[in-house]
Amino acid sequence: MALLGTGIGWRPEIADAVEDMPGIDWVEVVAENVCPGHLPESLLRLRRRGVTVVPHGVALGLGGADRPDEGRLTALAERAEALGAPLVTEHIAFVRAGGPLTASPRLEAGHLLPVPRTRDALDVLCENVRIAQDALPVPLAVENIAALISWPGEEMTEGQFLYDLVDRTGVRLLIDVANLHTNHVNRGEDPAKALAELPLEAIAYVHVAGGFARDGVWHDSHAHPVPRPVLDILTDLASRVAPPGVLLERDENFPEPAELRRELTEIRAAVASGSAARARAEGDGGRLGAGRGRGTGHPQGDGVRLDAGRGPEAGPVGTDGARAGAGARPADAARQRVGLAQAALLSALVAGTPVPEGFDRARLRVQARALAGKRADVVAKVAPELPVILGDAYRRAFLAYAQRQPMTGGYRHDALAFAEDLLRREQPANARARRELRAWWLERSGPAPRPRARLARATRKVLLRR
Repeated sequence: MALLGTGIGWRPEIADAVEDMPGIDWVEVVAENVCPGHLPESLLRLRRRGVTVVPHGVALGLGGADRPDEGRLTALAERAEALGAPLVTEHIAFVRAGGPLTASPRLEAGHLLPVPRTRDALDVLCENVRIAQDALPVPLAVENIAALISWPGEEMTEGQFLYDLVDRTGVRLLIDVANLHTNHVNRGEDPAKALAELPLEAIAYVHVAGGFARDGVWHDSHAHPVPRPVLDILTDLASRVAPPGVLLERDENFPEPAELRRELTEIRAAVASGSAARARAEGDGGRLGAGRGRGTGHPQGDGVRLDAGRGPEAGPVGTDGARAGAGARPADAARQRVGLAQAALLSALVAGTPVPEGFDRARLRVQARALAGKRADVVAKVAPELPVILGDAYRRAFLAYAQRQPMTGGYRHDALAFAEDLLRREQPANARARRELRAWWLERSGPAPRPRARLARATRKVLLRR
C-alpha cells in the first residue's frame, strides 16, 4: 500500500483553504458529490499538483441484506478512474432496508446504520464486499462506523468482526478512531481492545473527526473540534502500526483555515507520539505490538494479498466454519434473516413501527430524532430555496412531514415530496409563500411525474390549474 501521508476531507466550502494549506499530501471526496465529467476545478488543480484524491462512498450499503446495486458500483468505479485514485472506500453499514427480499416497503435511512455482528451478517457482508471488489478498478477499503445503538444477540466484538472480514475477503480497512471513541461512549466498547484485535497490516488509512455529547450519547458530527480522547486513540494506533495515511474529516460548521491547520498539527503530533513509543518498543527488543492480541499478526502471515485487494486464495469460511469454494454464496435464508431484522429496525426508526425486541427503546428514540434532524438538514442543503421560502417554519414543517412520510428515495426526491405534501395540504398558510413553493415544485418536478406516479400526476394537474 502506497503511503498517503496527511490529508483532509475536501468539501466545496473549504476548497480554497485546502488548496492553500501547507503539508496536505492527499484529500478525500464524497464520491456521490462529484461528477466524473465535471470535476470541480479545485480538485483538478490539486491533482495537477500531485495531490492524491480518494473517493469515499456513502450510499452502497455493503452491510445491507441486498447485493450491491450495479449502477452504484459502476458510478463508484467511474469516479475512481476519473480521479486517478489508488483505492476507493466505503462503510460497513446498511443504509436502506425492505423491498422484495422481505416483502415490505423499501425504506431509506439517509444515514449509516450499524450491521449486527453475527455470522449471518458477516456472511452477507463478505459476499457483498467481494462483489464490490470485482466491480472496482482499484482496491476497496471499508470503514468502521459510529453507532448510537447496539444490536441484541451479537456474536462478535467489533475487532473480531473486522478481523474475520479481512481474513475472508482480503479487503483493506479504513479505521476511524473517532468512531471507536463514539462506540466507547455509546456502547461501552474499549478502543484499545478493538485495536488489539484488528489485523493492523490491513489498514489503508485512518479517519479523525470531532463530535459532541447530547441526550446522554456521543454524536459523531464531523462539525466540532477533534477531542483529546480521539487523539489518544490515534496515538495508541500509531504505537502499534505506522498508518499509511491519516485524514481530518469536517463536514459542517467549518472553522477558519487557521483552526483546521491547528487540528492537523495536533493530528501529526499524536501520530508522532505513537510512532516514538513504537520505536522505543522496537529498540527494547520487543516485537511490535507484543502482547496486544490478534492485531499483532495474521494467521496467514502476509497472505492477505493487500496489494491486489482480493481475499485469500483459500476461499471464504462458511457459517459452519468449513472452507467454502471460491464461488460460494451465503444462503438466501441468511440474507432474508438479515433483511428482516434490518427492515424491522429501520421501520421503527423512521416509520414509528414497534421497536424490535431486545433494543434499548430510549436509545432508539435518540437515534430516530437524530435521523429526522439530519434529514431536515440535508434537504435544506440540496434544496436551499425551501428554508428561504418557508422561513423559520421550515424545520418544524419538515419534521412533521418526516413523521408521516419515511424516506423512500434520495434527498432530492425527498425535497420534492416534502414540497408536494405541503401543497396538497394547502400549506404554507401565507399565500405568497405558497405561490413561491408551487412555482419551485413545478419547475423541478419535470414534465413526467416522479415516483408515487398517480398521486404526483393528480397533484400536478391541480397545481397547474391554480
